Amino acid sequence: MKRILSCAVILTMILALFTGCLTACAEDDEENYETGDASLDDPLNADGIGEKELLVVSFGTSFNDSRRLSVGGIERALIEAFSEWSVRRAFTSQIIINHVLDRDGEVIDNVTQALDRAIDNGVRTLLVQPTHLMHGYEYTDLVDELAEYADAFEQIIVGEPLLSSDEDFAAVAQIIVSATEDYDDGKTAICLMGHGTEAESNAIYIRMQQVLNDAGEQNVFIGTVEAEPSVEDVLEAVQSGDYSRAVLRPMMIVAGDHANNDMAGDEEDSWKSIFREAGFEVECVLEGLGQLEEIQEIFVQHAKAALESAK
Repeated sequence: MKRILSCAVILTMILALFTGCLTACAEDDEENYETGDASLDDPLNADGIGEKELLVVSFGTSFNDSRRLSVGGIERALIEAFSEWSVRRAFTSQIIINHVLDRDGEVIDNVTQALDRAIDNGVRTLLVQPTHLMHGYEYTDLVDELAEYADAFEQIIVGEPLLSSDEDFAAVAQIIVSATEDYDDGKTAICLMGHGTEAESNAIYIRMQQVLNDAGEQNVFIGTVEAEPSVEDVLEAVQSGDYSRAVLRPMMIVAGDHANNDMAGDEEDSWKSIFREAGFEVECVLEGLGQLEEIQEIFVQHAKAALESAK
């Protein structure tokens, strides 16, 4: 005889199936890598700010060690240089803020929260130093949001991103060369992975490549994850030379998800896998630009220049 299942039994089976799917999805989404101890990072979100605040705005990263060494390194350099100012942090990526909070319990302000905190603390002069690489969408969105708070402070001053002038390009190019000089053996290609953007500011990658080439650094190649030049473009350029080894580094402020996965991951479409498949010996250096003291100093100088020009 055919057995007819009751509605209750059917619902129980559906619920079990649905719960199992949720559990499987959660396991798939769970990180299977270690990003470091979040408790070592200072989110710089305390009150008691005073009348002068230096707000350091970054896109952010959920990789704890990289956040502490890169974003934190820039912040510490600014704290030392602006001893009479209260330095605070804000991230523009709410996804990263939420992820770090859910995973590690660390609270990081977004820009709106940081600005409201400044108002509540009676800040009169607000100096904002972005840690962005370029004048891209993130920088523009930040400037637009700050404009909405113009009446809340006596003065809002905004510093420039890392690559803002001819001098910046020349300085950063030399910093990159110095950071990779140990690999300059004639057989090693230095491949830098940038993020890339649909904005016109994506041209900074081509410009930096030209600056390096003009300086005689023919073994350095720049590409992006989400724009042009692509990894295929970089590989083709490297293959045209007499190289047997490729050293991959992020041309990003932090060595976060893109650096660890799109560049150094084990998936077949990562830069590491693509270069290995092409026959190159590959080494990945997971160090964001923000970890370099010389890069940190450029941000300090940008903040000082913005403050000086506002007098």
